[in-house]
Parts: sequence; structure tokens; C-alpha cells
Amino acid sequence: MKSTQRARTAAVRRRGWHILEAPRDRGVEREHRRKQGSGPRRRAWHILEAPTGEQPALETGAEHGPALPDDATVNFVLDLALRIGEVQMASGAGASDVTATILALTSALGLPHCEVDVIFTSITVTCHRGTDMNPVSALRVVRSRSLDYTRLSQTEMLVRQITRGHMGAEEAYAELHRITTAPHPYPRWVATLAWGGMAFFITLLIGGGFDIAVGALVISALIDRLGRQLNKYALPFFFQQVVGGLVATMLATVAVETGLVPTRFSTLVAAAAITVLLSGLSTVSAVQDAITGYNVTAAGRTMETALMSAGLITGVALALNLARALGFTQVVPEIPAQTALGLPVVVLAGAGSAACFAVGSYATLRSMLVAAAAGAIGAGVYGSMVLATFDTITSSAVAATLVGFCGGVLARRLRVTPLVVAVSGITPLLPGLSTYRGLYELATQANGNVSTLMKAVAIGLALAAGVVLGEYLAQPVRTGLGRLERKLAGPRMAGPLRPSEGRLE
Repeated sequence: MKSTQRARTAAVRRRGWHILEAPRDRGVEREHRRKQGSGPRRRAWHILEAPTGEQPALETGAEHGPALPDDATVNFVLDLALRIGEVQMASGAGASDVTATILALTSALGLPHCEVDVIFTSITVTCHRGTDMNPVSALRVVRSRSLDYTRLSQTEMLVRQITRGHMGAEEAYAELHRITTAPHPYPRWVATLAWGGMAFFITLLIGGGFDIAVGALVISALIDRLGRQLNKYALPFFFQQVVGGLVATMLATVAVETGLVPTRFSTLVAAAAITVLLSGLSTVSAVQDAITGYNVTAAGRTMETALMSAGLITGVALALNLARALGFTQVVPEIPAQTALGLPVVVLAGAGSAACFAVGSYATLRSMLVAAAAGAIGAGVYGSMVLATFDTITSSAVAATLVGFCGGVLARRLRVTPLVVAVSGITPLLPGLSTYRGLYELATQANGNVSTLMKAVAIGLALAAGVVLGEYLAQPVRTGLGRLERKLAGPRMAGPLRPSEGRLE
């Protein structure tokens, strides 16, 4: 019975085939095969190229390229993207991060064919509109730079809302205006105490006692207030660094000369103040730009970092020479030896200094806690490797790589900008004491060499390169964790695991 049904089905298929197609002509098929065999054999690439003399002609009046909205909408979207990129550049983000953000924004808002050019002081975006319309270009100059990590974090959250389709251009423009015009989340005196607290913990980190740490707190707070007053008169930052290094070294030297504090007070306090003044430099961004191929921006950031460091060096050297001319006691800076018993203090001091840096840079409470964890990890790894007789450059590089890796993997999952975690995490490892020791050798010794100062520079570069390497290593791990999270997602109490990109109108 089944065989009969199969035979009927095959017969129906044959009849249906002949009904849909004309009967085959054997003579025509043989002639076609003969002509095909006598012709030249064509390679695979011949299919993609038309024969000579048979190139297709363009139709007159045809438009080529993407269909874009009107000029007003294009200008509005470009201005929004430029303003967001300006906030990132002013907060110390790398040129590659700014470029990727602008391209993502323009694509999400309906401008898929854009080119971005980022240099140290300006951002240019060009939108291509096909062959029959002129491209639209927009430029924005980055005039000021300030550390406000709350503003940076809120801007990054705004970018996520736009790229996921949860917010339109007009809503985003209004939200960005609110973010950029809002005051700092903390009063200015809180930031001053945070910078003083950072010097307090740095002093504990390099082997100072509680009394010396309190003195470092007071002097660094005074330097911050002095810099605030000088900034009101628009004094260039180079001279502000000169004044900061001069005041820090002179106050510490005078305090030792009066006999009220121990002799090593000047060395540790000056080293802590130098670390605080070095912490605001964009060394990480400069190395990131150099590695990712943005050489012009990297050169600009490197020049700025070198100029600010030169101002600090000038101020410290001037103070040391002035103290020698006045006959003050010269204290030779010595790097204290670390012990296993002091490792817990190093970890706690690293966490405290990183948290204080985050607060001084106006970070949110969540960012401060994550930064404290990163600082503890970095200081703990560095202290452990130094105890294991590794050199300071290698120890700094490994610790910074781990900080960058942890920040890259966990920061975005905790809704914290990775830049905040990276810069705060390596703050306890900045070579303030090595810098002061190198400057002391240059200022007080007739044939002083620059080897100690160059070692401090090498440590700074190792920290920056380690953070960038850790961020790169975290990218595949972060992607794998996202896949694993979606794969293992079981019953949920409320809401989807990943919200839909669609939105209700």
C-alpha cells in the first residue's frame, strides 16, 4: 500500500514538473554545450569584472549614497556628538575612546557615514551625504580641562541610553546640558580635604608615621587652596606647579629646621605633596593615544605632562637651592625598606589614597568604593613583589596591569567608568619619593646624575602602559563573561536579564 502511494506521488511530481516547464529540446542543449566549450575559460575574478567595452554606464540623475535627514537634523546630531566628545576629552579620555563614542552616536542617530578626527585641542566630524550633496563638517575646540568624574560617568550613561535607542537627539541634548551645567557634587572644601587625605595615606604608604602623615595632610591642603586662589587669576598651570613644588618643599624644610618635627619629616612630606601634584597629569591617556595610533594627540598630551612635570621640578629644585643658601639642614631622601608586617598598612594606605583621589576628582560614591578596591589591589601586588625582591619598575608594571584588567572587567558591570578606576588605582604607585630623591641629587650635588630621575620617569611610563595593557586583556574576558551570563540566566525575579532595545512611543 505504501509503495503504491509513493509511486502516485512521484508520478504527480513528474506531471507537475512538465506542467511548470516547457519540454526539453535535446538539439538546443547540445548546441549550447558546444558553444560553451569552445569559448575562453573564465576565472573566478572574471565574474566580478565586466569585459572591456561593456562597462555599465551610470544613469543620469541617479543619486548614490545613503539617504540622510535634512540639514537641520544633521547639524543638530553633529553638535550633540561633538559636545559629548568634548566632555570626554576634557575629563582625560583617550582619543580612540572619543572617536568610537562619536561614531556610535552618529550611527545610532541616523548618520551612518561619518569620519572623526580628534587632536589634543579640537574634534572634527564630517558627515558624507552621497555624490550629489556636499558633506557637512563640524568642529569643536576643547578649551578647558577639569577632573569631574561624576560628569564623565553621567555622560557615559547618556551615551548608553542613546546607542540602545532609549533616548532621542532632542532629549539627549537637554540631558547633556543639565549634566554640563550642574555644579560639582561636593563642595570645594571637601575636595581640599580629599587631596590632603591623599597626602596623608601616601605618607603612610612610604613609611611615615601618623604625626608625619598629619603634617603632610595640612601642607597639601594649603597647597590646594593656594592653587585655587592662583587659578582665579588665570595663572598658567606651569607656574602653579612651580609654586606648589616650592611651597611644599620649603614648608617641610622650615618645619624640620624649627625642631618641632623629626628630621625625615621634610623628605616624606615633600614626596607626598609631589605625588599629589603628579596625580592630575594625563600620563595614562598619553600612553593610550600613542599605543592606539593617535600620535598627534599623544604628542600633545606628552608635552603637557612634560611641561607640568618640569614646573614641579623647577619649584622643588628652587626650594632645595634656597634652603641650602639659607644654611638649613639638608636631609638626604632615603627609600624605606618594606617588611611583611607593614604590608597590611600598605594595602590600607593604597585603598585610602585611591579613594581620596576619586573624591578630589568629584567621583560618585560607587566610583570611590571601586577605586578604593583598585588601589588596595595595586598597592598589595606592588608591595608583595617588592618583598619578593623584584625591581620597582617591574613591580609597578605588573600591579598597574592587574589594576587595568580588573577595572576593564568589572567597572562597566558596576556602572563605573573604567578610566576612573584605572587612574585612581595607580595613584598610590606614583613615584613621588623617587622624583624627590632625583631632584635632591641634581640640586645639591655638584656632579649629580639623572639616573634616579630617569628611573622615576620609567616607573610612570610602566604604570601607564600597564593600565592600557590590562584594559586590552580585559576585552575578550569581558565579552566571554557577558556570553556566560546570558547562557546561565535562569528564573528571574523581575524584569528581563537584558532590556530590549525597542522603546514604547
